[in-house]
Amino acid sequence: MPFPAILRSIYNAVFIRYTHCILGIYRQRRIAQKIKAIIDNADNDLYVSIVSAWEIAIKRSLHRNKTTLCSVDEFLDEVEASGFHLITLQPHHVRLIESMPYHHRDPFDRMLIATAMAENMVFLTADENAVKYNVKCLW
Repeated sequence: MPFPAILRSIYNAVFIRYTHCILGIYRQRRIAQKIKAIIDNADNDLYVSIVSAWEIAIKRSLHRNKTTLCSVDEFLDEVEASGFHLITLQPHHVRLIESMPYHHRDPFDRMLIATAMAENMVFLTADENAVKYNVKCLW
């Protein structure tokens, strides 16, 4: 399935950073009203990367945050139940990493930022390092 190349408006294709939004919804945490409005707006296409599931799997296998992170199955079930689209990792996402400045040390975050950049999506994140890249961020 091709990703949207042209956005109907700034919010019509939105890429979600899992820890701030998906798990916030999953755990019923408070999310900023403007972010909740974007997520709740049926006109927006919401995307989540398989990289997020990979990060959860690695952290849980290392026994990090096992009590606070949902399992991969719970995460994927929540993605499906919420009607979000799951983005798989593509070669052009990975190629972009080579040319990205090294503002962020976390390899998962760099891959998520590269995906948002490559697909010209608004990136929902509270990560202050993400705004240092050429990606539209909102939080």
